[in-house]
Amino acid sequence: MASAEAGSASYSAMAGGSGAREARCRPVSRLGSPGSEVPAASLTGLRAEARPVGGGGGSRRTAQDRCSGGVLSAAWQHPFLNVFRHFRVDEWKRSSKEGDVAVVTDKVLKSAVYRIRGSVSASNYIQLPRTSTQSLGLTGRYLYVLFRPLSSKHFVIHLDVATEDGQVIRVSFSNLFKEFKSSATWLQFPFVLEAKSPRRGGDLTGVPPPRARWTCLQLDLRDVLMSYLSRHYSHLKSIRLCASLLVRNLYTSDLCFDPALIIVAVTVTEARRAKLSVNPMPREMAFPVPKGESWHDHYIHIRFPSDGSKAPNEQVEKNCSRPEAVFLGHMSQRLPHPVVFGKPLLRSRSPVAQTSSPALPCQVLSASSRLPEVSLKYPEVSSVNAFSIRGQRPSAWDEVTDAHTVAGGKHVLADKSSGVPMALSDIGSCKPFLPDPVLRLKGVIGFGGHSTQWALWTKDGVAVVYPCHAVIVVLQIDTGQQRFFLGHTDKVSALALNGSDTVLASAQVQPPSMVRLWDFQTGGCLSLFRSPLHTICSLSFSGSGALLCGVGKDRHGRTVVVAWDTDQLGLGGEVVVLAKVHTDFDVQTFHIAFFDETRMASCGRGSVRLWRLWGGVLRSCAVDLGEYCSLELTDLAFAQAPDGHCAPSASVLFVCSRSGHILEIDHQRMAVQHVRRLLPAQSPDVPLTEKQNFSMGPGIAISSLSVSTTTCAVGSEDGYLRLWPLDFSSVLLEAEHDGPVSSVSFSPDGLRVLSTTTSGHLGFLDVPSREYTVLARSHMAPVLALSTELNRGQMATVSLDHTVRIWDLATLQQLYDFSSSEDTPCAVAFHPTMPSFFCGFRSGAVRSFSLENSRVLVEHTRHRGAITSLVITPDGRFLFSSCSQGSLVQYSCAVSRCCVLRVAANMVCQDGRPNPNILAVSGDSCRLAFVGPSKCMVTIVELASLDELLHVDVSTHLDWAVAVCFSPGNSGHLLVSTASNKVVVLDAVSGHAIRELSSVRSRACSSLALSEDARLLLAATGQTITVWDYPTQVNPSCQVYIGHSEPVHAVAFTPDQLQVISVGDAIFLWDILATPERDGSDPEAPPVHEADSSAGQRKDLASGASGLPRQQVPIPSPASPSPLSTHDRLLEGSTGTFSISDEEGLCEENHISEAFLQGQAPTLPVLVEKEASGAGDAPREAAKSSWTPAELPGHHSQMSEWSLRSGKAGLPTRPDSYKHFTARYKACTRVKSVSFPPTGREQLRLKAVVGYNGNGRANMVWRPDTGFFAYTCGRLVVVEDLHSGTQRHWLGHSQEISTLALNQDGQILASASCCGHTAACCQIRIWDVPKGLCRQLLSHHDTAVQALAFSPDDEFLVTLGDYADRNLALWSMATYELLSSTRLLEPVHGVAFNPWDANELICVGTSAITFWLLQHHGADTSFQVHREPVPEELGASELTSLCYGASPLLYCGSSSGQICVWDTGTGHCFLAWEADDGEIGVLLCSGSRLISGSNTKRLRLWAVGVVPELRRKGSSARSSSVFMERELTLDGAVVSASFDSGMDMGVVGTTAGTIWYINWTEGTSTRLISGHRTKVNEVVFSPSESHCATCGEDGSVRVWSLASMELVIQFQVLNQSCLCLSWTPPSCGLPEQQQVVAGYSDGTLRVFSISRTAMELKMHPHRTALTAIAFSTDGQTILSGDKDGLVAISHLCSGMTFRVLSDHRGAPISAIQSTSKEYGDLGIEGVELWLAASGDQRVSIWVSDWLQDRCELLEWLSFPAPALSEAPGLLPPSLAAFCPWDRATLVCVGLGAHEEAVFYSLRQKQVVQKTPLPFFAMSLSLSPGAQLMVVGFAECMLRLLDCAAGTAQDFEGHDDSVHLCRFTPSGRLLFTAAHNEILVWEVTGS
Repeated sequence: MASAEAGSASYSAMAGGSGAREARCRPVSRLGSPGSEVPAASLTGLRAEARPVGGGGGSRRTAQDRCSGGVLSAAWQHPFLNVFRHFRVDEWKRSSKEGDVAVVTDKVLKSAVYRIRGSVSASNYIQLPRTSTQSLGLTGRYLYVLFRPLSSKHFVIHLDVATEDGQVIRVSFSNLFKEFKSSATWLQFPFVLEAKSPRRGGDLTGVPPPRARWTCLQLDLRDVLMSYLSRHYSHLKSIRLCASLLVRNLYTSDLCFDPALIIVAVTVTEARRAKLSVNPMPREMAFPVPKGESWHDHYIHIRFPSDGSKAPNEQVEKNCSRPEAVFLGHMSQRLPHPVVFGKPLLRSRSPVAQTSSPALPCQVLSASSRLPEVSLKYPEVSSVNAFSIRGQRPSAWDEVTDAHTVAGGKHVLADKSSGVPMALSDIGSCKPFLPDPVLRLKGVIGFGGHSTQWALWTKDGVAVVYPCHAVIVVLQIDTGQQRFFLGHTDKVSALALNGSDTVLASAQVQPPSMVRLWDFQTGGCLSLFRSPLHTICSLSFSGSGALLCGVGKDRHGRTVVVAWDTDQLGLGGEVVVLAKVHTDFDVQTFHIAFFDETRMASCGRGSVRLWRLWGGVLRSCAVDLGEYCSLELTDLAFAQAPDGHCAPSASVLFVCSRSGHILEIDHQRMAVQHVRRLLPAQSPDVPLTEKQNFSMGPGIAISSLSVSTTTCAVGSEDGYLRLWPLDFSSVLLEAEHDGPVSSVSFSPDGLRVLSTTTSGHLGFLDVPSREYTVLARSHMAPVLALSTELNRGQMATVSLDHTVRIWDLATLQQLYDFSSSEDTPCAVAFHPTMPSFFCGFRSGAVRSFSLENSRVLVEHTRHRGAITSLVITPDGRFLFSSCSQGSLVQYSCAVSRCCVLRVAANMVCQDGRPNPNILAVSGDSCRLAFVGPSKCMVTIVELASLDELLHVDVSTHLDWAVAVCFSPGNSGHLLVSTASNKVVVLDAVSGHAIRELSSVRSRACSSLALSEDARLLLAATGQTITVWDYPTQVNPSCQVYIGHSEPVHAVAFTPDQLQVISVGDAIFLWDILATPERDGSDPEAPPVHEADSSAGQRKDLASGASGLPRQQVPIPSPASPSPLSTHDRLLEGSTGTFSISDEEGLCEENHISEAFLQGQAPTLPVLVEKEASGAGDAPREAAKSSWTPAELPGHHSQMSEWSLRSGKAGLPTRPDSYKHFTARYKACTRVKSVSFPPTGREQLRLKAVVGYNGNGRANMVWRPDTGFFAYTCGRLVVVEDLHSGTQRHWLGHSQEISTLALNQDGQILASASCCGHTAACCQIRIWDVPKGLCRQLLSHHDTAVQALAFSPDDEFLVTLGDYADRNLALWSMATYELLSSTRLLEPVHGVAFNPWDANELICVGTSAITFWLLQHHGADTSFQVHREPVPEELGASELTSLCYGASPLLYCGSSSGQICVWDTGTGHCFLAWEADDGEIGVLLCSGSRLISGSNTKRLRLWAVGVVPELRRKGSSARSSSVFMERELTLDGAVVSASFDSGMDMGVVGTTAGTIWYINWTEGTSTRLISGHRTKVNEVVFSPSESHCATCGEDGSVRVWSLASMELVIQFQVLNQSCLCLSWTPPSCGLPEQQQVVAGYSDGTLRVFSISRTAMELKMHPHRTALTAIAFSTDGQTILSGDKDGLVAISHLCSGMTFRVLSDHRGAPISAIQSTSKEYGDLGIEGVELWLAASGDQRVSIWVSDWLQDRCELLEWLSFPAPALSEAPGLLPPSLAAFCPWDRATLVCVGLGAHEEAVFYSLRQKQVVQKTPLPFFAMSLSLSPGAQLMVVGFAECMLRLLDCAAGTAQDFEGHDDSVHLCRFTPSGRLLFTAAHNEILVWEVTGS
């Protein structure tokens, strides 16, 4: 070994004077072959692992290792070590290989490398050393791995690294890992290989690109351990390289090498002379680089952690130019992260730059601090204040490639060398979204856990200390404030507090028991050490705190007593074991005497022992108990002498037993002085002073006692706390508990007695006042679920201890306790509006409890298994429960006694355990999601009908689902937690995965909760709580919180969203430290509301949903008058006038000044006020005098011309206001001329219109005094008598009507429509109301008319164009002439005349309110204009609606939901208040009442009688008297409204196509008019013609009364379209047989019962959308056709599809019809004849007998189709129908060679008649009553053909293509439909 040592010394000298010293270690035999380049002293046994010099210390093993390694092992490895060569990997003697490992030649490196490949990484690897019992002993700080990942494969690298304290840490790197994970012994880093295009879903991990490059992976092992585990690195123990990769070699070194510096031949000496902290890569380690090229163009360098070394960023040369790559802002200190060096790509952030320029040294940026982890936003990178290096030539800064990726706190190694150049954003501007920490524990509800006997007083007696499972709580008894000691990982088994309240000792249950010593004042942990006990059951401090004794059991179950020295704890010393002794005696209690720290006492079964610590030895002596030696002694206490002496002779030891005996022991003489027995029942005259006989019967089982100077407190198992004098003569005081008392303790002043019970109660008895105070109550078993209540601030919890408890969230005190000894509650849910809650039990019962009288309201037992989840809708209408048998039950809980609506079996996952998140309800109370029917499926159903909307299979890549949760609001997200520790965000409509959140814990998220602002996502992950920054889309940051000792079963936010609740072993309440912030850069961000405000808003929602008014009074805020804007001033030097004309011609565009173009002057062609008028109650004449007169019409200015031209130059942008009318898109082409039948000879008469156009605005009028009621539907004005229901229809408009207006006397109605193909301008029709005739047709506006308004004297009509037209026109109602027209430069939302002055009107718009004053000059009329900007109090809101109140008040609604009040006399706003959450589009005022309607579907009634008084008070007015009287929530945004003068009743129209009758007195809303919101697809009739049914694209099936056309029943399926419908045939004549079958776009059939108003059957016979459906003639078979051309035949009773016909495959089925077979000469036997028509102009006719399972093809018809160019517009469908007057004849229409109807005879097998048509038919129907046929066309008309007479008549009235025509069974009525319009025609000729 002498030669080895010499070689080692010489090799050390090569390191450049590293100071190698002589090694003084014993020789170690080499295991390798002779002739090795360095000694092989590193490969040793387990007891001889190499250690660096001066490393570690403290253990015996460390000392041995230091001898075997030490200086020698550190020296022979300098300057670097070739690992493969040293261990002779090619011989496989000191290393091993497994699987496919081979030596190959790499073309790039031109050398031999090892190829490791295979599908399973764990089965294909190279391992060094050969066995796990050996160690490499490599002490180099850096490990260099030269490797290349195989393309499209994964690889794994495992390193076993030893620490100085002997711990072995596994460090793993792999591109198979998706996230960073860590434990005490394992670090797992993902290795990111990112291609040029970003991966989907933001997933950074992935396989290598096709041309992966050779990589030099440089690992700083020292920094890895220190940064992530806070451990000191010792040496590298073993390495395992797993498939799939190519590896060239491994090197270790203490030097930091730069692989690029070898190119410029920088030596070590030169590097040190230049004071560089990096060294050139040795040529042995270097990769070959072609001459003149950059190293980074061919290879990748990864250094991890990134700032483990200062290289290469320490020194710079002064004359080197500053690089462009500059990091801006401060960077907070964080953990180190991986960095990659490669090609010049800067697509992410790196704090280190790598150089490769030939000119060295050059400046390198220094980033001494780390990047903040949570402030960077991924995956998008902003280019603001950024740089890009795409076009630069390779230089020192071209080579910077960064792969430092911070993914929400996850540390990865990233290779982005094959990416594309990106810009680096300003890092200094990045700000963490969440504070760290975001949660802080505020309160704990619970006590005990492992034991309920530990509760301690503090020295001052103002607080108590007790454990709650793994948390130690200090409770201030006066204030109820809690503070906590967190750190234990299991339940606390013992507590002790020293006499000075400075040190707290605690032990936990988990063996081997860990003991923590805490600084009691600060809460910090002073010491953590492992006790020699397996479990500790008792701890006791001495008075000074210098001695701590513990009692417990060893692993063999023997009792052990240990004494620790804690005297040096506060001075930085360690806790030392003074003595340890085993004993065979039972020890239940152990106390150190307060008068002598060396004396102790213990008691147990049959023994009382006195202990003494002397000379480091703990000895004990038993007290002779005599005849009481068999007693089970439970507790003891030292009594202090009454005079306060602390001498041992003055103290007495009291010991109690379970049999009721109390022993008084003189510990000096070690003898029993007195024995007393407490009996449970004694008469008052029997004293208890005598010593009772041992055989006198059972006594009181005493569990604990405590002694003061004069009193003894005794706690017993009968639940009583009794106070006795020390002679036990009589009971002084007693307090009854609801469970056995487990411990009692006197306060230091002796005035209070602390008591605990086995039932989890903690409280104290105040002796002077004789009052008992409960401090804490607790569940005694795990809590399974919770529910919070909004109004009263309460929380309900259920537990395995058979109790349901109600808590006050403010005080954390228990309010109610419901218990059941026979049944266990599993789930709980509060009713949102009623004082009750629901509870599900293990027996399957669901019970409703009342909080008012604490009784059970109702019990349901529909389940057969344990209830797993309960959920109630936010509006309180429905309750859902699921059970372990998979059933789902729906309840109606709108009333106090809920009832069962539906029971669905096998819906929910059957093997699910109780979990509150198995079911989830969307925030809009429309959808229900649950895990089921299997654990791999998540299902979303429509909440009311339970119709399935979506199935999501999570088994393919997410394992199985655990919990579900809807996102708040209307985001439409569903969160699903899976067993693979992930939370997946799904689109609730499509089911597609939007993003994925990974849990840092190895436990699935059993419970989810998302805050109402969608800011925080909570998850219960095992015993921890995980909080995610939810708004961050890619790699959101998360925080993990400990405290629970058992799995957390549920997490939730409190109703005010300010706190978090978690339940498991106990109930934890956490404060949320993240306060909502509003980004100042986003002016439209929602304002921050306080908790009270948000709570009030939620209450409003609840009340509005139920139709009840809100009782809370909103408080308006006064708004100060806004000064006149400078933008309203005239241009200097202008004439002060602009011309206004009714006809505007176009001229050449003139030059406009630059100031004008930049908005420095007004661009409106109107006059503005020169000077703002004064405030207060100035006369209106004074205000009018400030108006500037306008020029007379007829003269045009160039500026006005420019405004008009510029307005028409481009497409206008629609304002963000629902007030503006937008005509529905129509693909039809209207006929310019239609030949109507002569008057009086029409065979069709329009009888009724079904529906109201919710697309219009203010398109409904009602006059209460006359009863006139009119509304629009399409291009019709419908005038309806509300008493009789009869209708009149005014037809004249050619396009969709947008708005209506009724004049003051109710004799004139104005209607306006939009422009279209046949009209260049909008039509404005003036109707004579009594006669129903059109008086005049006006036209002026180009696109659409936004609003109409009559003057109060009915002399004028003002018309307002929409946002694209922007014209304000004034008409004379006497001559119908256009008096004036003004072009507006901004969109205006509303206009109104002043009811007291016919010459004044007001407009509200985007940025201002405009006052218009009419000036009459003879026959000419002009405008004077005054503009006031929107008040600052409204922010960026727009004024969207207006109405006049009491003179001179004007009310305006805004887009943000505010109402402001203006004084029209002064033109100033003096009051504003928050009236709604959305845009207010309708305002009505009469007297002291104001009505507002908004796009939030709310209609509100306000009391504004005090507003005139507030106007007079001015700025000193108090607006608290303005309050809301009533509120109703309707089915859509409010677009029109009309009320009586008292505002008690009225009618309101909504965008849902409904007109409501509103009665404020009764608080009710009743439907007057309703219709489909979207396209109507089918109309069918009952055989008796009493009802009809319609279906539409909105997924609804509506049943109407045919006599009144009122809606009777509606069946709704969400997120599906109902495309076809059929009613049971006449053969099913009984009422219970009346059914309709509907076909939907998802391929399902649903059968609805009319009599039961319920869905009876659901089938899924098709994979694609159903397009046609029909019943067989007997009503027992359903024929259905789909979009793919398949026809399915299904049984109605069984729901089974027994036949599928594919003859029409490839074209959608457009029609199916069946009829009875009446002719026997057709050649085929059967009882039914039916046909199917498809879109390829083919018709098949079949004969069937379904009872005999017989179906044969009778005829196949195919019609030629022209080229598509011959059929412009919409392609017509192929339709066919049996002729009612000849069942053997078919009528076919469709896309043929000619526009015609073809009659085909089945007997003659030929076409017998052709009837020409004007256009291709879109719909067809034949009358069963007469030989009539009606055909609908895309040209908005229909034709009635009399087939007997050969005549035809054309009719119009629809606004779109007539795609549906249906005669009733009698032929008396005809229904036609165009989009959502349904017209009912009466057939007069039948």
